[in-house]
This record gives sequence, C-alpha cells and structure tokens, in this order.
Amino acid sequence: MAKIFKKREKEFDDPYTVGAAIKNGNAVTRLSMLFMGLGNLTHKQIVKGLLYLGIEIAYILFMVQGGITNLYHLITLGGRPQEEVWNEAKGIYEYTSGDSTILFLLYGVATLFLTVAFLVAWCANLKSAYTVECFAKEGKHINSFKDDLKDLINKRLHWTLLAAPWTGILIFTILPLVFMICMAFTSYSKVDDKLTIFNWVGLKNFGTVLGMGNSIGKTFWSVLGWTLIWAVFATFLNYILGMLLAIIINRKTTRCKGFWRFCFILSAAIPQFVSLLLMRTMLKDNGLINVLLMNAGLIDSPLPFLTDATWARVTVILINLWVGIPFTMMQVTGILQNIPGELYEAAKVDGAGPATIFFKITLPYMLFVTTPYLITTFTGNINNFNVIFLLTGGAPVPVGSTAGKTDLLVTWLYKLTVDQQYFNVGAVVGILTFVVLAIVSLVTYHNTGSYKNEEGFQ
Repeated sequence: MAKIFKKREKEFDDPYTVGAAIKNGNAVTRLSMLFMGLGNLTHKQIVKGLLYLGIEIAYILFMVQGGITNLYHLITLGGRPQEEVWNEAKGIYEYTSGDSTILFLLYGVATLFLTVAFLVAWCANLKSAYTVECFAKEGKHINSFKDDLKDLINKRLHWTLLAAPWTGILIFTILPLVFMICMAFTSYSKVDDKLTIFNWVGLKNFGTVLGMGNSIGKTFWSVLGWTLIWAVFATFLNYILGMLLAIIINRKTTRCKGFWRFCFILSAAIPQFVSLLLMRTMLKDNGLINVLLMNAGLIDSPLPFLTDATWARVTVILINLWVGIPFTMMQVTGILQNIPGELYEAAKVDGAGPATIFFKITLPYMLFVTTPYLITTFTGNINNFNVIFLLTGGAPVPVGSTAGKTDLLVTWLYKLTVDQQYFNVGAVVGILTFVVLAIVSLVTYHNTGSYKNEEGFQ
C-alpha cells in the first residue's frame, strides 16, 4: 500500500515549478523573470505572452504614477494638517487641504494587494515559460491560445467558475478585513482629534484594551465575561429545552403533533426584530406586563425588567429562549426520529427509566450529531446583535463610559465605532472577538466525538 501511495504522489507531483524554472530553465526562461511573457513569445504563444507582458507594463506604470507613493504614505501615514494661508492677490485667507490619513492607509493596503496579485502573475509567467520550454524539448504539443480557452471550459472549468467569486472575496471581504486590522495599530479615533490625521502606535491599543488600569480595559473584561456567560446560557438552555420539547412532541402518546409544531414554528416565522421591539415595549416600567400585574394587585411598583442590571440580564436570556427554542426544536426533530429504535427497546428491556434513556442514549447521540451545530450556535450567540440591541440597547447601568451591563462584545463594538468613533479600539475588539471565537470553537470541536470518531456513534 505504501508503494502505491508513493507512486500516486509522484504522479501528482508538478515538475514545472518556479524553483525548477530558476534552477533548470534556459536563458529565455530566466529572462522571463525580467521580461514577463518572453518564454511564451519565443515558443509562438503570442497572445499569452502579450498578456503577461501587458500585466508587467501596467504594474510598472501604476507603481511609477502612484503606487510607490502609496506605499511610502502607508509607512508614514502623512501628517500634514490643514493650514490657513493668506492670499495677497485675493486679500483673503485660504485653507490648504491637509493629509487624509485614512485614504493613505486604504490606498497603501490596496497597493499591497495589487503587488501580491502581480507576484502571483509573475510566478505563473515563469512557470508557463518553463513548461513550454520542457514541452518543446520533449516534442510535446504546446497549447495555442484557443487550446487554453478550451481548457478553461473543460479541464480547468473550476478556475473559470471560481474566478469571479474569488475576486469578490478578495475585494469585498479580505481587503476590508486587512484594512480593519491595520486600524488596530493606529491612533484612529476622536481622542485628540485623530479622525483626520493619525499615526502608527504599534501594540499600544492592545495594551489599552487588555489592561486593567484604564476605563476601556475594565470595560473589555466586564463585557467579555458577560458575553461568555450569555453565550453559554443562550446556547445550552435553547439546546436542552428545544430538545426536550421535540422529544415531548415526538412521543407516541402525544396527539396532534402537527398542530403543536405549527404553534412553535409560527413564533419563529415572525420577523425577529418585530418580536423583540414588541417585547421591549411590553417590558417597560409602564408597559403592558407591569400594568396588568399592578392592576391585578400582584405587585405595588413596576418590576425593573429593563432598568436593573440583574433583571435585564435574566430578561434577555429568557426572551432569547422564547425566540430560539422553536429553531432548535426544528433542528433536532429529524435527528430524533433517526435514532435507532432498537437502542430504546434494549434499554427498556434492561429496566432503564426515562431519565437513564435520555442521558445514556438520546443526549449522547444528539451531541455526537449536532456538535458542529452547537458550535455554530455558540458563535452566533456571541455575535447576537439583534436580541441585545433591540431589547435593551446594552442598558442599564453603564460599564465605564462606553458600554452597558447587557452589552455584548459585538454591540459594544458597534457603539465604539458608530456612536463614539473609537475606530482603533473597535478594531482591537473585533480582532480579540475573532480570537476568542476561534479558540473556543477549535478546542471544543477537537475534543468531541464528532471529530475523534467520524466513523459513527457507538
């Protein structure tokens, strides 16, 4: 078997690499490092050679006209402020346009991306030149431009289909992410009026967020602690209660199963923002629930559902259960119906009760199958913007000067950037949120049966 695998690996090895081209290529191939497309032009691949040459010329022109300046400004980030200058001819003061550092940062990052794209094209050019050189020596057929186009709709159709999505991901996802990450290392905020001109500050912002000696640092640790508590309760309470609800409905003795499922699915069909805003109105001090309780003589004063920190945290967890349990019920219903009935019958023969059957058969089976779903739900709850923002807005009782007691990292990030313009601190919080999610998700998944035993449930 080992010999077969080694043979297959050799079959898939690509001998026409950039390293091989530099080491073993002839003079024309090596000159392709300076004059892109030369190897293709020499072997009569005119169109392909001209395309590579055009890419090189376009990149050089771009760098000469502004690319080098963009990279320089990326390093320095400018620093020339707007100035008031007296115009003697007009007899008035005029204002010069100062540096816009945010544009320097954006253009610099975009130039780096274009440079990386050019290096990819340069490597492809060198590999192509070495390939046609070897094909010519071995007497193999060298593709014409038409042959290459046919390959793009046959053998390399995946390249053609993925070109547009990859371009979109690079421009609209990866580029903004890198841009945001760069902000974390600058002084880009309203502090000392750093919204127009800011500088690189290294890891200072990370020290500010992670430190306990300042307001931002204390707020971060407080919000992070509540975010993890919220995510654990919101995830596992929804999961357990949704599963129990599905088990009750799926019992043989339960009548009108379709009706009960319809009742719960109906609540999930209502747009979430409508439900949350309605509940927010009902839970106010003068809302419907407090008014009914006081009219019934059950309470003397309004219950502080949204105005007391502890009450508000419990309230958002309970409202999230009302919103989330129907989704969990729908997720697990099909899985419950696929658990082998023989397992339950054998357990009953052995004298196992309902609790034993649940903890020994149903729950382990469900955890084995739905662990990826649980991890996804946990991640979604950490980033659950809607429930917190629409229900409490992060209130009550401010934590520091930038967050409330029910704020999650994602709602605090929104306030830091949109409301308070601490863009550099917001970028750091975004990075740290990703780190927390990545660590929790990877560690959890790698320690579950779904990962360790992919063959099946035992």
